[in-house]
Amino acid sequence: MKHLLMLAMLLTSAACGVSERAKDDAPPIAPDKVLDFASLFAQNCSGCHGISGRGGAAAQLADPVYLAVADDAAITRITSAGVSGTAMPAFAQNSGGMLTDQQIGVIVRGMRSKWARPDVLAGIDPPPYAASQPGDPQRGAAAVERYCSSCHGAQGRGGPHASSIVDPSYLQLVSDQALRTAIIVGRPDLGAPDWRGDVPGRPMTPQEISDVVAWLAAQRPSPGNFTALRMPGGTR
Repeated sequence: MKHLLMLAMLLTSAACGVSERAKDDAPPIAPDKVLDFASLFAQNCSGCHGISGRGGAAAQLADPVYLAVADDAAITRITSAGVSGTAMPAFAQNSGGMLTDQQIGVIVRGMRSKWARPDVLAGIDPPPYAASQPGDPQRGAAAVERYCSSCHGAQGRGGPHASSIVDPSYLQLVSDQALRTAIIVGRPDLGAPDWRGDVPGRPMTPQEISDVVAWLAAQRPSPGNFTALRMPGGTR
């Protein structure tokens, strides 16, 4: 009986060893077959947008207000094609990136399922993600003084609570849509309020937001006068 028990233990040990070797010898998953949200986000997004989307060199994506304003089509378009002239690259294979359409869908759905809160703007009509008509820079100058100067200083050149929003490097690296998104949803990771919080009791109107974006865009140096610096910034 003792010999039989020892033989059973040896056979069990050998079987375990074969099982562990089989795991070690398993072929790695091809990059275009990875469909785990956490892995895809960590490998492709977190370098700029921060671990778990909490913000970094680029804006926070784990923001319920942002996800309430930007729909899946907009997020998919930006992720797939990138934004020309900014540090936001194209991730779709058909645009020169490394991700399949299926993988981009996993990222967009994962952001929505993990970080969105459907009730975050309940009863509130937020400004549209994209502008419906152009803004006016002259009206924008007045709106900047009204809504932005208390933090960003006169003419947005920097103040006691926030830095300049007319810095040439910043304006060269950020798209008009990213400016609009930042005005609407704020930068929670930096303590910047959304469109409702700049002046208590007076949220910005969609037209005022468009006007501020137009004014900021007018401060952007022309390519002939400024050499753009490339650093993480991207868009949302």
